[in-house]
Amino acid sequence: MIKFLLKGLWRDRSRSLFPLLTVAIGVMLCVFLYSWMNGVESEFIRSTAHFATGHLNIMSRAYANEADQVPNDLAMIGIDTLLTKLRANYPEIIWTPRIKFGGLLDIPDKNGETRVQGPVSGLAVDLLTPDSPEWKILNIRKSIVRGRVPEKSGEILIGDEFARKLDVQPGAIATLITSTMYGSMSMTNFTIVGTVRFGVAAMDRGAMLADISDIQNALDMQDAAGEILGFFPDDIYHDKLAEKITASFNARHASGDQFSPEMATLRARSGMADYLNMIGSYAGIILTVFVVILSIVLWNAGLMGSLRRYGEIGVRLAVGEDKGHIYKSMLIEAVMIGIIGSILGTVLGVAVSYYLQIKGVDISFIMKNTTMMISNVIRAQVTPPSFFIGFIPGLLATFLGSAISGIGIYRRQTSQLFKELEV
Repeated sequence: MIKFLLKGLWRDRSRSLFPLLTVAIGVMLCVFLYSWMNGVESEFIRSTAHFATGHLNIMSRAYANEADQVPNDLAMIGIDTLLTKLRANYPEIIWTPRIKFGGLLDIPDKNGETRVQGPVSGLAVDLLTPDSPEWKILNIRKSIVRGRVPEKSGEILIGDEFARKLDVQPGAIATLITSTMYGSMSMTNFTIVGTVRFGVAAMDRGAMLADISDIQNALDMQDAAGEILGFFPDDIYHDKLAEKITASFNARHASGDQFSPEMATLRARSGMADYLNMIGSYAGIILTVFVVILSIVLWNAGLMGSLRRYGEIGVRLAVGEDKGHIYKSMLIEAVMIGIIGSILGTVLGVAVSYYLQIKGVDISFIMKNTTMMISNVIRAQVTPPSFFIGFIPGLLATFLGSAISGIGIYRRQTSQLFKELEV
């Protein structure tokens, strides 16, 4: 029977082409939108983790309460001992300390007088240890625009956009003017050896990247750091495992001391919980909307097809074919159209998504003033669900459309068939 119905659909394309194209286009859009939203979510998580919170984040309780103000006077002390314990207790996680700081970067003229100054948003990481994970996490080497990477103490990198604004070249001397951990003024000279572009507007506007030991000396933060970040080795955020590790760590360090360390996950520390939940809800809404819209379109197509096939259905009823059998055959036809259309739409959707995964879309023109840690280039992301998620609206919509339009078969009166056929 299925072979017979397939031949019918192939030979009479007027009753299958429009529904097939409708399903294919709908499924393609569904797959593309799913992959696009998945890519935006993944890029947001990746950028936030790499440049802000890590997958796991440890701060002092006091620092965490005012983290937006970067209060280095509330930073953790004794981080060398804490890092040793972390690497022993949780060896599956990559741990690295960081210090965030702000201040002015002063560029002198040839006489040593101030030529230009600019506000700087600094990040101190481990740059001088050969096997430091920060080189890979921040993708520093590939982000160099001019100059080279720091090779010794006292060398820094600044954002390329920031460097052009200050009109400074690699090799120039710059003075960081900021405050120490204890509130006194600090002025430290550095050599700018290169400029970087991370592709994150919030970082590139006024970024300064320095070795953590240099900043510890400049800010009187010996054996101290604002935070310790933890990363999963595969660079993918695993929420359940992160929650488990966080609960274990906080149970070990339960204390009323405001300077005791406290761990939080990326979701909790970055305020992304609502965002990630929203993304999940939107995915469900998209599928529902496509099912409803496609069902309505295919219902109308089914009604048009039923009108065109009015005589055919009448003949089949007149020769004694059961109404239920006709209705069943129409549903099987719909399922076959749904399968073929879903396969075609999935292929097209995955192809478009994969192209945008490689090329991406540059949104830097709307990210100039943002403070969000998200890349200027957004890419789709093809994942295993991308290959089957389109079958949900594709099959369900065609089935519902035919089921609704085919109900008219049961309204046909056998007593009127011969009169209809005579006409």
